Amino acid sequence: MASASASTPSFDRFKPAARVAGQKQDVWTIVNEAATASPVQPIVNMGQGFFGYNPPKYVTDAAKAALDRVDCNQYSPTRGRPRLKKAIADAYSPFFGKTLNPETEVTITTGANEGMLSAFMGFLEQDDEVILFEPFFDQYISNIQMAGATIRYAPLQPPDHGSIRTSSAADWTIDMAALEKLINPRTKMIVLNTPHNPVGKVFSKSELQAIGDLCVKHGIIILSDEVYDRLYYVPFTRIATISPQIAAQTLTVGSAGKNFYATGWRVGWLIGPENLIKYVAAAHTRICFSSVSPLQEAAAVGFEKADEEGFWEQSKNEMQGKMKRFCEVFDELGLPYSDPEGGYFVLANLSKVNLPEDYDFPPHVAERPRDFKLSWFLIMELGVAAIPPTEFYTEENMHLAENYLRFAVCKEDDVLEKAKERLRGLRKFM
Repeated sequence: MASASASTPSFDRFKPAARVAGQKQDVWTIVNEAATASPVQPIVNMGQGFFGYNPPKYVTDAAKAALDRVDCNQYSPTRGRPRLKKAIADAYSPFFGKTLNPETEVTITTGANEGMLSAFMGFLEQDDEVILFEPFFDQYISNIQMAGATIRYAPLQPPDHGSIRTSSAADWTIDMAALEKLINPRTKMIVLNTPHNPVGKVFSKSELQAIGDLCVKHGIIILSDEVYDRLYYVPFTRIATISPQIAAQTLTVGSAGKNFYATGWRVGWLIGPENLIKYVAAAHTRICFSSVSPLQEAAAVGFEKADEEGFWEQSKNEMQGKMKRFCEVFDELGLPYSDPEGGYFVLANLSKVNLPEDYDFPPHVAERPRDFKLSWFLIMELGVAAIPPTEFYTEENMHLAENYLRFAVCKEDDVLEKAKERLRGLRKFM
């Protein structure tokens, strides 16, 4: 008979990879579990950026119709359904100032996140470096690390008066000299996000020109995350449109989920020159092969009909209206915020809110920065969920955001009003 030691595998065989083993409990789990446990119900969820309403009816009707088609219930081509690629090429060609080739300059991915993972996997290798701006979408980090690359961080500097008075998201600035100092021979890629999550900043043309010029000078790929590209309230420039030289090094990321209020559909795409796109598509093929067929078809219909339906302007105007409606409560309370130039998030500065010294925070919250405590407090005492933005920072720069909370305004108006009503309860803590 074999001995117990011989038949029992060593625990070391089941040791998780370092990329997941050392992770703290993520912000989404903390906020959602707190929301479930809160004594104030129902929770008004202003945290995660999902929409509180459906896509346009012509889009959902197209999704339902696609389910009745045999071909839409089978594998799509790995680079995407021809109809969707053409619809995207047609929709974006006017912005890019040229006719995009849907077969060579567009590839469809399973959401923008998987599209970015495909870009990282398509180009990054061990010891390559990637520059990110802080704050960053947290998924960037794990995606880059899975490719074996190292991250360098360039913090957006908040305005000095951010805790005193409301200011434009444009006032979060880039130190271009510091940015260039991060570049070295191992720098392979820079990730840009405009309109920016969570700041709401729309990078100006001059900022994009400076970033693009650096990338051309040093031969760096630009991965431009533009998933909020239809939600801008100031002039919006796409970095790939600035010059042919910059365009030749740029991959632009888009999202049907953000465009058409359907974050659960997971339909994304990348646009770029053929010599870059083909490697993104090659990585995507190995990651998930193809993306959801009926929802690709529905997204194509969304693009085909959006202009005639006046959808893009309507969407932008409605979201800007929601932003103004919601931020009225911060004006009432005298709480400054970063007035967004795009997207559907607002950063409010709660440094004037006094948390009770004897408040009983659970250990996994007590050990985190002040914004986690603020988030927990709002959930438990007011029944409003918001996201602590230090999750989107390195430890070195968390202090820049520890008094802010991120609120998502992509909700029905009655939800926004309920959130405002509850947030007025902060007066007694100020």
